[in-house]
Amino acid sequence: MGSSTTITAYPFMAYVPVAQAARGETHRRRRSISPEAGRALEILGHAIEYLADEFAHAGGSLSTHDARLDAMQLLMAVNRQVYLACPEVPTIGERLRALLGWRTA
Repeated sequence: MGSSTTITAYPFMAYVPVAQAARGETHRRRRSISPEAGRALEILGHAIEYLADEFAHAGGSLSTHDARLDAMQLLMAVNRQVYLACPEVPTIGERLRALLGWRTA
């Protein structure tokens, strides 16, 4: 799994990586998520949601140091790694070009 700087919340939402957004590349690409990766993303999403709910119900402040915030950031980083390790699905145009043997300039 490679490191990345993207923010993802759920496996079914595709967010643009921060590095791509900084370069002006704002297109979204779907990913082919295996059942194992999907299950991992689901578990991670539930854990993040649980910690966020617990933090909100406790009346936590974002200005104070809280271990729950650190745990959420850690889980979100792992979530990104799992998601970005899944292969991108080729677009229809890419499939057509590959089928016809066309090259892009």
